Amino acid sequence: MACIRKRRGKYVVDYRDAFGRRRWVTCDTRRESERVLSERLSAVRRSAQPVIDPEVRVEAYTERWLGLVAAGLKPRTLQSYAGALRIHLLPLIGTKKLRELQRGQVKTLLAEKLTSGLSRATVRIIHATLRAMLNAAIDDGVLVANPADKLGRYLRLVPVTAARQDEIKAFTRQQLAAFLGAAMAPDATAHERRHFPFFLCLARAGLRLGEAFALQWPDLDFAGQKIRVVRAFSDGRLDTPKSGHGRTVDMSQELAHALRRHQLTRKTETLKKGWREMPPWVFCSEEGTPLDKHNLYRIFRRLLARAELPTHFTPHCLRHTFASLLLQQGESPVYVQRQLGHASIKLTVDTYGKWLPIAPTRGGVDALDDRSGSKVVAESGSSSRARPQGSEKIGEPSGTRTRDPLIKSQVL
Repeated sequence: MACIRKRRGKYVVDYRDAFGRRRWVTCDTRRESERVLSERLSAVRRSAQPVIDPEVRVEAYTERWLGLVAAGLKPRTLQSYAGALRIHLLPLIGTKKLRELQRGQVKTLLAEKLTSGLSRATVRIIHATLRAMLNAAIDDGVLVANPADKLGRYLRLVPVTAARQDEIKAFTRQQLAAFLGAAMAPDATAHERRHFPFFLCLARAGLRLGEAFALQWPDLDFAGQKIRVVRAFSDGRLDTPKSGHGRTVDMSQELAHALRRHQLTRKTETLKKGWREMPPWVFCSEEGTPLDKHNLYRIFRRLLARAELPTHFTPHCLRHTFASLLLQQGESPVYVQRQLGHASIKLTVDTYGKWLPIAPTRGGVDALDDRSGSKVVAESGSSSRARPQGSEKIGEPSGTRTRDPLIKSQVL
C-alpha cells in the first residue's frame, strides 16, 4: 500500500509500480512528497494493464523484440540478430525469466563461447545482439539495468585499433595499376573488359559493392563530376546505403572519361539487342540485369592471377585502396570520411590510421613561426646588449646603473 514515511529528516514515498515492484522516492518536504505520490499513483492507474509481463521468459520476449525492430533494421542485420539468438542464445537461456538474468551468467556464457572455438567476431555479434535486446527490455520496464553492458572490453571482444588496421588489405598504387591493366590487357576476355569500369569505379570513388551495383544513370553528374549514392543492394534487395542516407562523392577525370565511354557502349548494345530502352543500371549483365556478385568474384580472381597479385584481395579491397591512397597523398581524413560515407571521423581514423602520413609534409612546426615576429625578437635581443663596464651616462651620478627602457618594458 502506498504511503509516506519520514526518515532522517526526509520524506520517503513508498509505493508499487504497474508491475508490482516496490519503489521509493526521497523528497525534502511533505508537500513535495504528496505531489510525487499523487503523480506516481496516477501513472500506476494509467498502466494498470502492463504491455509486458514482468515474468516473461527470454524466448517469448525475443519474438516480440525481433518483430518490433524488423522495420528499422537492414535485412542482413536482422538476419544476423535472429541467427545469433536461434543458434547461440536461446538454447542456453531461452527458458529463463528475462528479469532473472544476471551479469555473471552473461559473462560466463560469452566466455564459454570464446573457449568453444568460435571467432571473436562471432562472439562479438552474439554479445551485440543480447545487449540490444536487453536495452529494449529496459525501455519496456522489465529490466532496470542491462547485465550485458560493458562486457565487450572486459572479454576483449572490441578489436584493438592496431589489430583492426592490420586486417585491412589495400592495393599499393603499383598493384592497383597492374590489376586494372590486366582487365584491359590484349589477352583479356570481352567479359573481363566489360567489368573494367566497375572495378575502376570502386577504386576511384570508394563505393561499397552494393552501392556500385545499384548505381543508375541519373546518379552520374558528368558536368559537375559528382556521383550521387542513394541506394544499395543488400542480399538481393534494393535498400538505402549502409549509413541509412545518401551522399555525394567526387568523380575523378579518369573515372568520368571511362564512364562516358561505358555509357556509349551501353547505348550501342541496346540498339544491337533491340531493347526498348537502355537498362537503368550503370553496371549490368549482358541481359540488362544487375551484376551477379558470385560471377563478379570469379572475374576478380582471374584478374588477380593474370596480374600476379596476392589472392587475399577481394573486390571490397578496392574501397580500402581508395581511402589509403588518398590519405597517403595528404588528403584530409574528414574529406575521406565524407567520400566513404562513414558515420564518424573516428571510424575512418581507426580503420585507415596506419596510412596517415607521420612525417611533416608542409614544414611541420617551422611553418608556425611568424617571420616578422622572429625578426622583432632578434632585433630586440640585439638592442638590449649590456653596456661596457665603467661607462656612465652624462648627467648621472657616478655609480648609478643605466636603465634600459626596453628591458624595463619587458619586465613589466
